[in-house]
Amino acid sequence: MQNLLVEFLASFLIYLMFAGLIILWFVDGKIKKEQVLHALFAAFTAYAITAIIKILFPTMRPFRVEHDLLPLTLTIPNDGSFPSGHTAEAFALAITVWLHDKKVGWIYLIVALLVGAGRVLAHVHYPIDIVGGALIGTLVAVVVEKIHFRKLVS
Repeated sequence: MQNLLVEFLASFLIYLMFAGLIILWFVDGKIKKEQVLHALFAAFTAYAITAIIKILFPTMRPFRVEHDLLPLTLTIPNDGSFPSGHTAEAFALAITVWLHDKKVGWIYLIVALLVGAGRVLAHVHYPIDIVGGALIGTLVAVVVEKIHFRKLVS
């Protein structure tokens, strides 16, 4: 049962964050649509940045270093460990939502932390990978908010 919880946190929780954006899109007019577009753009950008870093600076994942550990994820990742792309995406979503709506944003931030914790518990990341992903996701969300895509939504 514990393994199922870890697999849910590590593999599926991020998709619930994206699904929550659909709800935000339809709940409240223009500002929510703008928020969703910012969040999607921030998540995509954070993912791209982490993918580039993983190519430039490949690092072994915990389950590859310690052979007695099994990855507790739906799929077995073959790329580098640092930084965590899932965590970067989760924090990009969470910070973007938080910048637009503090109440819903706090929920997203807690869920982003759970995604990161799940990735460590699933033996696919080290804690430093989570910190790196969280920093990247946060920075990207802040930059995207500063760029502000309001004209695209109008």
